[in-house]
Amino acid sequence: MSGLALCQLQVTLHKLKVFMSESRVPFFISGAGHVLPGSGMTTKIIHFMVNGRPEQAEFGADCSAADVKDLFRAAAEAGPHHILKLYNTNGSVVNISPLLEANSEDSYFRLEVVASNLKSVGMPKELDTMEYRLHYLESKVNEDLGKTPTIISDLKSQVESFKRKLESVEHLSWMGLFKEDSDQQLSKLSPKPKTSKLSMHEERQQVRREFLNMSTLQVTEEVREHLKTPIFDNWQWEDAEMLVLLQVMFTDLEFLTAFHIELDVLQNFLFKVYCHYNSIPFHNFRHCFCVTQMMYGLIWLTDLQSKIARIDLLIMLTSALCHDLDHPGYNNVYQINAQTDLALRYNDISPLENHHCAVAFGIMSKQECNILKNLTCEQYKYIRGGMIKCILATDMARHNEILNKFKTMRPVFNFTNKEHKEVLMNIMVKVSDISNEARPMAVAEPWLDCLLQEFFNQSDTEKLKGLPVTPFMDRDKVSKPSSQTNFIRFVLLPLFSELTKLFPCLEQHILEPVRRALEYYSDLERASKEEERTTKA
Repeated sequence: MSGLALCQLQVTLHKLKVFMSESRVPFFISGAGHVLPGSGMTTKIIHFMVNGRPEQAEFGADCSAADVKDLFRAAAEAGPHHILKLYNTNGSVVNISPLLEANSEDSYFRLEVVASNLKSVGMPKELDTMEYRLHYLESKVNEDLGKTPTIISDLKSQVESFKRKLESVEHLSWMGLFKEDSDQQLSKLSPKPKTSKLSMHEERQQVRREFLNMSTLQVTEEVREHLKTPIFDNWQWEDAEMLVLLQVMFTDLEFLTAFHIELDVLQNFLFKVYCHYNSIPFHNFRHCFCVTQMMYGLIWLTDLQSKIARIDLLIMLTSALCHDLDHPGYNNVYQINAQTDLALRYNDISPLENHHCAVAFGIMSKQECNILKNLTCEQYKYIRGGMIKCILATDMARHNEILNKFKTMRPVFNFTNKEHKEVLMNIMVKVSDISNEARPMAVAEPWLDCLLQEFFNQSDTEKLKGLPVTPFMDRDKVSKPSSQTNFIRFVLLPLFSELTKLFPCLEQHILEPVRRALEYYSDLERASKEEERTTKA
């Protein structure tokens, strides 16, 4: 780039920074700078490190989540579709939102771009950031003033002029900087206008656009390794980002090359799976992601790739992904007692799990979503049969049957034995499905709140309809600790213990955390009973 072009860029950036310092929008300033004048609003300052340099972000309590995320995106000089994460001093991810607590210079957060397009050269970072912030600033100023100030118009003209000069330089044409027309480019860079609440269809299409825009990003090695562990925090990832991570799982296990899965078909499949999870408290897409991520982690932790065929790994991961498709939030007992269409269709035999299977293969019946379309008939039948067995195994009514079968096999377990392998696959999907208590308490406990909310919704409906009330779902009889102690003691520990006997390496990863969870909820339950006795006395 010529010295003149760089000079123009620096001057334009300087003008932009000066104007932003005078505007009523959130901003970030370098660690060497000064706190900029406010607008009378109460603001807080966040100290963080990005790309090895200290930065400060200042914003008011009334800023939107989108504004705050845009602010940190600009600080990281990241594109609008890159994925950013903020880490605290303990190395845990914290949510980038207006609820961030102010910190001191001694307790810097760490801001990282964890997924970016490493393969493309693209625009100079300064120009990308400047243009993105300029459009963002223009929209905010228009909201306050109702018009675009002259200095903003001048800056836009300079940016467009600079882009045209770059575009005309023949030796830069290989960058492919301006493949889209101006209107498309502006629409991507400009923040979305504030509108009324989006419909479900519009929200999903927005997630699809974000997912496809992010799908070519290269996720950092740190995140890829973290994704293989039970301590992964699902709460810090948005829907489109989780879809990207699911794509990473399929890619890193080499499913695309081994089974000739086209990338766009995988993306269509993942998005349709996302669409077929309902917005209910617990059995939603985030639960689907958690179960799949745990399954993915177990595959790596146990080195299962060296023990069973890759096609079996595909069955297990895809089963985890599809295991609760179109869950209505009411369990099998309710379906049967209420004589719902599902119960009638499947003759009261695992109605939900049969439905989940049917929805999964309904999605794959569409060519554009069929990740199995390039396989032989024998391979397809094998995968279909395996997925049906794995998903049906998640019916808790069959828990003891499947666990006892595994207990019998485990002392003489043989990975080459077809029956042994099938039972193991069922067990691992079951473990993944009910693995929340194997996660850190900060990740696990919110899931319990979600589960109880769904349970209470069902028992309330059962009471209204005069149906038998499921005891462990009755809000009048169940407490948070009591709901977990028996479940951990009689369901989780026996199941996790048996799997750990086959894979001793899992003890520290899933068995010990579950033991700690039992101790935690037992202490809460004892304290609750003691308080109740004291109150009565």
